[in-house]
Amino acid sequence: MRRVLQGRRIAEVEVVPDDIVMGSTPPEAFVEAMKGAAVTGIGRKGKYWWIELDRTPWVFGHLGMAGWIRELGAPTTRLREHGNAPLDDKEGRPRFLKLMITAEDGRRIAFTDQRRLARLWLGDDPKSDSRIKELGFDCYDELPSAKDLRTYLMKRKAPIKAILLDQSLFAGIGNWIADETLWHARISPKRSADSLSPKEVERLRSAIEMVMHVAVEAGADSSKYPEDWLFTSRWGGKKGRTDIGGKKIIRETVGGRTTAWVPSVQK
Repeated sequence: MRRVLQGRRIAEVEVVPDDIVMGSTPPEAFVEAMKGAAVTGIGRKGKYWWIELDRTPWVFGHLGMAGWIRELGAPTTRLREHGNAPLDDKEGRPRFLKLMITAEDGRRIAFTDQRRLARLWLGDDPKSDSRIKELGFDCYDELPSAKDLRTYLMKRKAPIKAILLDQSLFAGIGNWIADETLWHARISPKRSADSLSPKEVERLRSAIEMVMHVAVEAGADSSKYPEDWLFTSRWGGKKGRTDIGGKKIIRETVGGRTTAWVPSVQK
């Protein structure tokens, strides 16, 4: 969205009615808010994003589990959740379309979601938006120092896996990223957050930073992830591989989510 929309005026807007994704806000309200407006910035925190315009209201969204924002006609990486079905229908339109934005130069952005877990709404400012205000620091853009991170963790006795998934603390960490981070940090997902030593917190912070940056640089193309990542072993077949580097992978529920981890490495 930054590449295509930022600094340009919006020429056309198409909104496909969906009262689950958009709630009580009518499609016409999104069109009225965006059409003809200049995009002054694009914001993001965790899976939430917003389009800053030269007037209010602004457009806000959440990706849900399989929401996808892409530039039409440009190279893209589809998520595992999208399967292998064609991206477009017989008329050449994006399947599961919710929002289409055309910039003044003709380039287009499509927001699609086949599972309808994404959300779209209008608001005036992310600083006052109730959903954005509930989020903790963004783990890609705002990761605190190891010292500050330990201060957060020392107050919490829940399993570190559950804490990493808490968006009011770690905005942007999902299930596989939490497991990957703990694998590289050599920390058991069952450890209580307040039990981590300063050195373990340093390892945790470094792992979060590394995993997120590698994934983003790869454009979310998992085929480009390093072979020593747990990601390459946790998927495949019904349950994935049973080991990584000869070490047994355990799959169990921790923090309410299916968790893959290696007890012989993660302590």
